[in-house]
Amino acid sequence: MLEIDLRELLRGPVETEADLTGDDPLFAGLGIAVAEPVRVQGRLQTAGQGRFYWTGSLRTVVGRTCRRCLAPVTVPVAVDIGALFSQEESAEDDPNSYAVAPDARVIDVRPAVREELILAVPEYVVCRDDCRGLCPRCGKDLNAGACGCPPMPSAPDGRWQGLVALRDTLPD
Repeated sequence: MLEIDLRELLRGPVETEADLTGDDPLFAGLGIAVAEPVRVQGRLQTAGQGRFYWTGSLRTVVGRTCRRCLAPVTVPVAVDIGALFSQEESAEDDPNSYAVAPDARVIDVRPAVREELILAVPEYVVCRDDCRGLCPRCGKDLNAGACGCPPMPSAPDGRWQGLVALRDTLPD
């Protein structure tokens, strides 16, 4: 349950817990393949008049693509979250808090979960540190072995010609 009735806070902090699947509408349009359910746990408490603080965490595994060889890679994601929800008018302009309507009866912490997941997932991953990638000519995965393409000729960089000419004029 990630939507908390504010009346529950009258008795004290409220524990939150949920498992969100990858097809949850919360993750629609993110371009992130959630490989395991997103496990969310937290605690909502009051932080003054019209202010509420949620501390929580999310844990999941996402699917990405190796940027060198295009192999599928799974990446564990774990993040601690601290989010301020405010009913104050100034909250709409504050990027560090989530605005809540003054007459709201429920606080939904799901926008904070969505935002923190987006920020925690690395944009670029590699399947392993020594990944050799793909051959630029034939596209073969070089991790599986050499492709047989002839080596690419190394053309000299013309910007170095002035220094090469200078080197030839200096004594050893």
